[in-house]
Amino acid sequence: MHRPVLWSVAGNDSGGGAGLSADARAAEGCAVHLCPVVAAVTAQNSLGVQRVVPVAPEVLEAQFAALAEDLRPAVIKTGLIGSVDGVALLARWLDRLDADGGPRVRLVIDPVLGASAGGAAFADAALIDAYRTHLLPRADLVTPNRREAARLLGQPEAQSLADVPAQAAALRALGAEAVCITGGDSPDGADALDWLDTPHARGWLALPRLDVRHTHGTGCTFATTAASAMARGFVTADALVLAKMATTAGLAVGHAAGQGVGPVGFDAGFAADPRWLPRLSCDDSPVSGTSRPALPWPAGLYAIVDAADQATPLLAAAEPALCALQLRIKRASHPALDDRAFAAEVRAQIDRTLAQAAAMPTAARPVIVVNDHHALVLDAIEAGTIDPAEIALHLGQEDVLALGPDGRAQLASAQVRGLRLGVSSHSLWELCRAAALAPAYIACGPVWATTTKDMPWHPQGLHNLRWWAAMSPVPVVGIGGLLELAQVEAVAGSGAACACLVRALASRPGEAEPVAGRLVAAVAAWNAGRAAPRRPAPDWPQPSLDPSDAVSA
Repeated sequence: MHRPVLWSVAGNDSGGGAGLSADARAAEGCAVHLCPVVAAVTAQNSLGVQRVVPVAPEVLEAQFAALAEDLRPAVIKTGLIGSVDGVALLARWLDRLDADGGPRVRLVIDPVLGASAGGAAFADAALIDAYRTHLLPRADLVTPNRREAARLLGQPEAQSLADVPAQAAALRALGAEAVCITGGDSPDGADALDWLDTPHARGWLALPRLDVRHTHGTGCTFATTAASAMARGFVTADALVLAKMATTAGLAVGHAAGQGVGPVGFDAGFAADPRWLPRLSCDDSPVSGTSRPALPWPAGLYAIVDAADQATPLLAAAEPALCALQLRIKRASHPALDDRAFAAEVRAQIDRTLAQAAAMPTAARPVIVVNDHHALVLDAIEAGTIDPAEIALHLGQEDVLALGPDGRAQLASAQVRGLRLGVSSHSLWELCRAAALAPAYIACGPVWATTTKDMPWHPQGLHNLRWWAAMSPVPVVGIGGLLELAQVEAVAGSGAACACLVRALASRPGEAEPVAGRLVAAVAAWNAGRAAPRRPAPDWPQPSLDPSDAVSA
C-alpha cells in the first residue's frame, strides 16, 4: 500500500529510547513513512539526560528544504525542538507548505519541555512563548502531559482530574484545534486516563493501568501514533483512540536497555487486539467499572419498523425468524398530535407490540426494542408498568449525551434490573463511548450507503464491520443499506451477531405475500453466511469520516 509521509521534527535520543527512535518504531508499526528531522541532539542514556543541543537554524532549514522538494508530508509531528529559532522556522515552513497548492498539512505538537526522569526543563520562558505564538494557533492536535499543559498555560499543574478539562479548553482557546492531555504518568487510580477535547468528541479515554517499569518514550509513541493515524486519514478523535491503544500495547512489550528505565516497545498488531480498545466517558467524570448486561443478546435477523401495525406480519411468521424487532416511531410521522397525545400513541404501540410478542412461543419470540423515547421507557420501568427484562432500548450517541449524568444514572439502574441497551456507533470514538455504557449490543453502521437517515459518515463496509465484530466487547449489529440477500449473507459471515433490515422487509403495494416470503429467504441467507468460512478481521479499521466533516461531540 502507499505509505503517507510524516515528518517528525524532534530530538535524537542517544540512548535509543525516546525522540526520533520512538517515533521511527511507531511510524513503522503504523505503516507510515517517517522523515526524521533532527531539531536537537541529546546526550542521554537510560538514567537521564546530560545535555541538549539544538541544531543550528541553517541545518534545520536545509532538512526542511530537501524534504519539501521530494517528500511533502501529510502531517508534521513535533517533539523536542529546543530553540525559539527552530520553532519560528517550523512555523514559516508550515505556511510555505500551505501556500504551495497541495493538501493542507496537519500539525501535531508533542510539547517536549522537560525530561520525564527527574523533570529537568528543556524550555525557558522565551521558548514557551514561541510555542504559544507560532505553533499552538497552527496546531491540529497538542498532546501534553499534565505538567507540560501547565507550563504552556503558565498555570499550576492540575492537582485533580476535575482541573484537567479546563486546562484543555484553555489550550484550545490559544488556537489548537484539538487537545489531549495524557495522564499515564499521573497515578489517579486503576485506569490510565487521557482527557481528549476535539471538535468531534470530549471525554476521558480509559484503559487499565499496566504495572510496568519500562516507560521511556511513552509520550513520543502516543503523539506519533496519533499523527500516523491522521496521516492515514482518520479524524483526530479516532486517531487518539488508536494512539491510546498503541501506547498501552507498547507498554506491555517494553524492555530493559541499560540500568534505568527502558523504552516502550511497539506492537504492530495493537489495532486488532480487543484488549486495547479503550472506553470513553460521556462527560467530565471518568468511566466507572462497567459490567456485562444481565441478559445476553441473541443472534439473527433484526427488523426495524415504523409502527406496531408493520410489526404484525413479522411477528406472525410460521417459523422462528427474528431475533429482535425494533419500533422506530418518529415524531414527524404524527404531525397532528400534540406532545402528550404523541407520547400516549407511542406507549400504546409499544404495549401492542409487546402483547403480540408475548403471545408467541418462547423460542420464537424476538426481543422488542424501542428506538429513542428513553424517558417514556425509563419512567415506565420505574413505575413498574413495563418489565425491563421484556424490552430493550436503542439510543443514538446524541441521545446518550442528551440524557445528562442523571439520565444516564437512571438508564444504568434500569440496566441492572434487566433492561438491555443497544447503542449506535459510526466511528472509533463512538465505539469506545458505547462500550463504556455496558450495552447488550453495539450497532455498526452504515454498512452500505443508506437513504433512511442523512449522516456524514462514509459507509463502513464489510471491512469495518469485521473489525467492529472482532474488537467490540459485546455483540455487534450490522445496520444500513441491507437490501439484497447477498448482503444479509455477507453480514452473517462478518462475525456480526445480527443483520438489521429496514426497507428489505417493508410492505410493498401489490404483493400477494408482502413479507413472509422475503423473511424466509432472508433467514436462509443469514444461515448460509453463518455456515460459511469466516474471513479474518482486518489489522486496522478504515476511516469513516473525512477530517473536514463535522458532527456533534
